[in-house]
Amino acid sequence: MINPGSNVQADEMDNDFDSEMENEKEMKKTSAFEADMDEDLESEAALAQMAGSLLMEGEEDDTNLDEIENILELPDTGYPKFTLAKNKARFLRMVSWYRGKEEWIEVAPLSGVTKLFKQQTKELEGIRSSKLDYEMELETGTLTPSQRSYRRDELKMCRVQEKMAVHLISKLQVKIKSGRR
Repeated sequence: MINPGSNVQADEMDNDFDSEMENEKEMKKTSAFEADMDEDLESEAALAQMAGSLLMEGEEDDTNLDEIENILELPDTGYPKFTLAKNKARFLRMVSWYRGKEEWIEVAPLSGVTKLFKQQTKELEGIRSSKLDYEMELETGTLTPSQRSYRRDELKMCRVQEKMAVHLISKLQVKIKSGRR
């Protein structure tokens, strides 16, 4: 025999579920066109901030990477500027990765540090090779303006990555030497 009280509870649960789904639909917009004006203002501010960290075609970045000791210690406003947003995003991921590795070195076992040292040393060779390739391409003068700005971005990325890799390698060397004593 079916308990008549359980049917009422099921109806209440269905109603609760339906109202939760409606609330969720209101909170989650299914397209950019359904976004509130407040959200539009927030995204415009984010785009404006991102635009401030991107170069327009033909613009030059005045950041001198040779003067920077440790890129990881720079404030966000001191970061190098790139032409393409994807390069800026790639740069930010790279900074995050190197920061994570620096923190990891503090607690890492000596075997892991040695392995990362070998990996980074090998990777540094590839970075320097790419850097030379981009420098040579830029010197030829046969590139279109968009190719030129792309190669400049890539060259800058190589320089930044080289600096961060050298900094990390030096920290790894210190850890290896102190761990072997």
